[in-house]
Amino acid sequence: MMRNLVLLLAIAGMSIPVAAVCIPWFFLTGNLMPLYRGSFFIVRVGLRIAGIRVEAEGLEHIPAGKACIFMANHVSNLDPPVLTSVIPGRTSVFYKKSLSKIPILGYAMRLAEFVPVSRTGGVEGARESARLATGVLAKGIHITTFVEGTRSHDGRLLPFKKGPFYLGMESGAPCIPVSISGTETMMRKGSSRVRPGVARVVFHAPVYPADYADREALMLAVRESIASGLPERMR
Repeated sequence: MMRNLVLLLAIAGMSIPVAAVCIPWFFLTGNLMPLYRGSFFIVRVGLRIAGIRVEAEGLEHIPAGKACIFMANHVSNLDPPVLTSVIPGRTSVFYKKSLSKIPILGYAMRLAEFVPVSRTGGVEGARESARLATGVLAKGIHITTFVEGTRSHDGRLLPFKKGPFYLGMESGAPCIPVSISGTETMMRKGSSRVRPGVARVVFHAPVYPADYADREALMLAVRESIASGLPERMR
């Protein structure tokens, strides 16, 4: 509990000067990168304070100069900060559309060009999210998505959602399968307690949608790749 308190105080303490400098800079110049880099500096420091060491493998597989779709498994609330902290360049993520209604948070997400997703499951909503995400990719910004759509209770792979693969087929962007392990013991589903440990992030060779007949085939290829980088108990 003390570690969690120290972590929250440290993040709050670092966030104030970063926001005070970088937000006015954005409004003056239109350049979001100082704020983006400052935010992820805070994330990396926060992970260290929490006693979490991130081991990233396969970064050489990420195509240089191309916006990619990073497709990862999901076992903990720690997965987003762990993964996005090691992705080279700027990445956008999907978020619940309902969060847009929260004044400061919603504005920050729009500013970062995060992509809203409707939880109703409708086809039109999925198409709209894919359209927005394709526009983000066209700007050279990566997209990061957790393809199971929710956290796994026991760490084993759940069925994948179809939306990310619809985006892959529509955009043609390289899909980077990512295997995350270790975080399932550091912050379990249903708990806010953070435990120290080693988070392992494996980036696999890109999967190109143009090489597959349909999104089901693309989904299978990505699933096999993610599974190959996980411990046997999580496949």
